[in-house]
Amino acid sequence: MTTQPKKSGFTIIELMVTMAIVALGLSIVSVFLVSVKQKSRDAARVQGLQEITKAINLYYTNNGKFPVVPAETVITGSDELSNLLEGDGVIRETPKDPQGGANQYTYQSNESGTDYTITFCLETGSNKEYAEGCGNTMRP
Repeated sequence: MTTQPKKSGFTIIELMVTMAIVALGLSIVSVFLVSVKQKSRDAARVQGLQEITKAINLYYTNNGKFPVVPAETVITGSDELSNLLEGDGVIRETPKDPQGGANQYTYQSNESGTDYTITFCLETGSNKEYAEGCGNTMRP
């Protein structure tokens, strides 16, 4: 009787099962990371909105009216509202949306500067004060 030497190593099935388990784990982690990134950008948007609102209120204190920008304006940092706020010295740099694109802030005031509206978008519903999507507005 002759015995064959035992071969060491993995079979192709064992390798495929291991690769499938690793791929499943990576897909779960990537979905989690996308959610974390979206929530992080939303938190930055809300913080930027608070900075803009504080600057607008300081502008009101200094000038007796809100910045007059009657046409809806996307806040880009080089727009009319940003120029007014930065020129008045109430903010050093106007915050922009962390991702840009469709999720930007917009500002519009009435002709007399007694009222304004800021609209903005959020990617998730994680914020208790605002909803997911672009239907969010802020007024004085």
